[in-house]
Amino acid sequence: MRKAVVIINAGSGTGSDDEVLTNGIRGLFAAHDIEADIKLAENGEQLSAFAAEAAKSACDMIVAGGGDGTISAVAEEAIKTGKILGVLPLGTLNHFSRDLKIPPVLAEAVGIIADGQALEIDVGEVNGRIFLNNSSIGLYPHIVHKREQQQHRLKRGKWPSAFWATVMVLRRHPFLDIQLRLGEEILKRRTPMVFIGNNDYEMEGFNIGRRPSLTGGKLSLYILPQTGRWGLLKLAIRALLGTLRQAKEFEEIMIEECRIETRRRKVLLVAFDGEVIALQTPLEYKIRPKALKVMVNNE
Repeated sequence: MRKAVVIINAGSGTGSDDEVLTNGIRGLFAAHDIEADIKLAENGEQLSAFAAEAAKSACDMIVAGGGDGTISAVAEEAIKTGKILGVLPLGTLNHFSRDLKIPPVLAEAVGIIADGQALEIDVGEVNGRIFLNNSSIGLYPHIVHKREQQQHRLKRGKWPSAFWATVMVLRRHPFLDIQLRLGEEILKRRTPMVFIGNNDYEMEGFNIGRRPSLTGGKLSLYILPQTGRWGLLKLAIRALLGTLRQAKEFEEIMIEECRIETRRRKVLLVAFDGEVIALQTPLEYKIRPKALKVMVNNE
């Protein structure tokens, strides 16, 4: 019997009782002759610890249950030992699983993990931290940081917190003076935000904002223009709704790696897959082709 370690973010917002969810998922895997060792992570540190332990174990695969941030954290550990990753989309937006065409129905997602094929896909990296979807500096990570402060300190809901966080950040009218090193080329820009995607996104048709491929071996770099407060507000709303890539007023460059330097700031807030941390500059971005093995549909 195959064995899988299933790591679930207990705060992923599924709305299910933990015991009911755990027993249900264990039963779904058992129906495919897979023994599931299910671990419920109460916080980010526990999530990473579970993933690191699973990566070093003798299990056949590691399964991440949660949103994009959860899956990214588990994937980072899976990459280190070459473990195969399975995905259970239990988050709100689930951009990564949608791009891989993994359905949100748990039984169908488990079926893909059990009977699908392992696909080697690209991941992005910034200063040693990987991301599956995208990373950004500027407006968006500051809003997320303020939103989390509102949620934790004032016990506000996600969207009221996001509203007040946006107001607070836009009052400062923030812009970054950056220098981009693209091989031998150097670009200097003043911008409210830089967005770096793992591979390219579609811009037209019904699949706008989706990635047709995660094996193209490129990062997509988008530089947002200097704009007024109304323009910043529109960009902030797009960023919070996950539709920033649909904005048309930006500079786009396809790259394999780049360095981002700032004139004064030695530390920047950096967002990747919905999580925000402070990183020392310069920021070194690069693509890691076929670094992650993930279960997808055979079709």
